[in-house]
Amino acid sequence: MELPFVVGVDGSDGSLAAVDWAVDEAARHGLPLRLIYASLWERYEKAVPKLRRERASGRVLAEHIVASAAERVQRTAPDLEVTVETLPAEAVFALMSEGDNASALILGAWGRGQVAETLLGSVSLAVAARAYCPVVVVRGDKAALAATHERITLGVKDAETSAEAVRFAFQEAETRGCEVDVVHCWRCATDHATPSAEPAHRHDERALALIDSLIAEAAEDRPAVRVRRTVMEGPAGKLLVDRSAAADLVIVGARRLSAHVGLQLGRVTHTLLHRASCPVAVVPQRV
Repeated sequence: MELPFVVGVDGSDGSLAAVDWAVDEAARHGLPLRLIYASLWERYEKAVPKLRRERASGRVLAEHIVASAAERVQRTAPDLEVTVETLPAEAVFALMSEGDNASALILGAWGRGQVAETLLGSVSLAVAARAYCPVVVVRGDKAALAATHERITLGVKDAETSAEAVRFAFQEAETRGCEVDVVHCWRCATDHATPSAEPAHRHDERALALIDSLIAEAAEDRPAVRVRRTVMEGPAGKLLVDRSAAADLVIVGARRLSAHVGLQLGRVTHTLLHRASCPVAVVPQRV
């Protein structure tokens, strides 16, 4: 069964950018799109509605938003299969539920209006931190959104957080016919007054060996994918943000503890979601 790409829409510029990005992604993979508007209508009204016609107005707005998004898709990709739905539910939980039957959730980085921007931005952040399917938050400059760099950046840490992200990245790179830049950042665990016991090239050698071990299976399965291995000393968040300026997509893994109900988002991923110059894919891995 082909699972669709599910896109959260709210009529904002951010969600329209997510729709446009998702159209290209669905066309590459030959998958359908599902457009979702999820909201408890009354929370977005100036006052809590008390009359039935007022409650209906929220639904009318929601249906207009998803219908307009679907028309936008059909104008660019008339052959793409698209379904729409409005859900009278809290956005984070509705989208997470949709993620159970999605190849990926695709969300905009910002929402409607100056006040709503903070609220709906937090929705994208919360979904990225909790979902059990890949989540792509669409942000970045025109070059990245148009996929002109022909490069994916994959940040790897260890097998516990990176295995699923590696598989996702190699599949994406093969589909796009682009290079995957596999990046591992290391830090010396010494204070500034004490010289490191080992020269930097030893750390680099270990980092390269780690990359080789993490990508070995995916590289064997997808031999056509061009791979660049990059090791750097320094804070991973900052360095990956810097490299995102020359990427069409940056991908990171995320641990998902099955019994944990709160946010599960590391510092590096949090930094990328706020500052990357291209879309960010968070690929979960259950541990």
